[in-house]
Formats: sequence, structure tokens, C-alpha cells
Amino acid sequence: MIRIVYLAAFLVIAAGSTALAAPQSEYQGTPAQRASCRPDVYRLCAGEIPNVRAITACLRRNYSHLSAGCAAVFAGNSQ
Repeated sequence: MIRIVYLAAFLVIAAGSTALAAPQSEYQGTPAQRASCRPDVYRLCAGEIPNVRAITACLRRNYSHLSAGCAAVFAGNSQ
């Protein structure tokens, strides 16, 4: 079951598939931004996968624990 969840997360995060996770109007960042945050998503927000909005909220809540690369994605971003 966990492998299925991680596979779904990989498809949503790595491929950026808005058709699987969110309406097309929901911005998920560039491929480089998603790559910067992928390890933090697995480390801090795995329970929220594949819900993109929940993952984003989780990353914002855990801003002080983010890697430098992922923190840079969220720095100064008020979306």
C-alpha cells in the first residue's frame, strides 16, 4: 500500500501531472522547484501525498525545517 502511495506521489510531484492531483489552474511550480522540494515532501509531508494543496500547506507550516533549496522556493512567496 505504501509503495502505491509513493508511486502516486512520484507521478504527481515528479511529472507535475495536474490532471491527477489538482485543477489545471493550480500552480505547482516549475520542474526545478518541485525537484528542490521533493525530498522535503517525503520527509515532512508524506501523509499529505497526493493532495497538492495539503502538501503546499504542510511545507509552509514546516518552513523552518525545509532544506535551503526548498525554503528558497517559498521565501517571499505569499501564494
